[in-house]
Amino acid sequence: MQALMFRGPMDLSWEEVDRPTIVDSRDALVRPLVVARCDLDPAIAIGLYPMKGPFVMGHEMVGEIIGLGTAVTGFKPGDKVIVPFQLSCNACDPCKRGYTNACSEVASGTAFGLGPHGGVDLGGALAECVRVPWADVMLIPLPDKVDPIAAAGIPDNVSDGYRCVAAPLRERPGSDVLVIGGLAPSVGLYAVMSAVALGARSVVYVDDDGGRLDLAASLGAEAIDAKGIWADLRLDRKFPVVVDANVLDAGRNLAFRSVEPCGTVTSVSGGASAMSSLPLQKMYNKGVRYEIGRVHAIATARPVLDLVVDGILDPARLVTSVVPFSEAATGMTAPGTKVIFVNDFA
Repeated sequence: MQALMFRGPMDLSWEEVDRPTIVDSRDALVRPLVVARCDLDPAIAIGLYPMKGPFVMGHEMVGEIIGLGTAVTGFKPGDKVIVPFQLSCNACDPCKRGYTNACSEVASGTAFGLGPHGGVDLGGALAECVRVPWADVMLIPLPDKVDPIAAAGIPDNVSDGYRCVAAPLRERPGSDVLVIGGLAPSVGLYAVMSAVALGARSVVYVDDDGGRLDLAASLGAEAIDAKGIWADLRLDRKFPVVVDANVLDAGRNLAFRSVEPCGTVTSVSGGASAMSSLPLQKMYNKGVRYEIGRVHAIATARPVLDLVVDGILDPARLVTSVVPFSEAATGMTAPGTKVIFVNDFA
């Protein structure tokens, strides 16, 4: 079968690879229909986020079941499904507690579209077929009323943006929210969308990209252009809920300057380098709660899907282009906040 192979920076191409087969009674074979470009994908493709190839790219997917193991119930061939990108058993203690990114039955980081990142290469969504282990608990039925293009980002980026604000707003309903955008472009804007949907009193979005600033404003945020002034930018108020989707030091520093005492800062990334410094003494004196870590994909995708079904969230509002699979090698690094790949293979 054909799959989009990453072999190194700017070295992506469709190649012939072995078609996956059912190897366990709980497996499913899924034909990807729509794949969303994760914010991390372009960074991998250009070498900004170093990853060792070769591996098949793509991990935000909606697909169609084309084969099922004998132990999988509740699904049938032809069903359309959302496939969370992290492999999780949903039966171990971390999974039962909702920490599905820390499943104790697989190596940390095991996911689709990221190669042997966690020690096991599951293949990627930009392919004609994907094998999904533990399909009976991994797969999420796609409701008929939900457009696959709107749902494709739910396995990762939409859920990531949602979780940054959902828990803090449950603790402090109606709070003001600050989102600092940047190298995680769609996650930051999904955080804006989620904060507005969940009843934040106000949402402020800071970035230096005109297109993203316009998108944030269209979602209901006050947009502030930080181009050339990151280090000097001082906002006129402090925020109980702050999201750092910037990734770089300047954005993180603005987050800590702008959070109110005993507020929460959530980071969507580990930073641009292996070691980053934190202003621990200032955080201590201020009582800042800092949360950093990967989204719990399966645990978060289901409540996000409920909001989409109810019309409260519309992830499709961030889609900037729709590209056929056959052009995904160039579309992986094309401009745009959220690029969607649609399967055009026979």
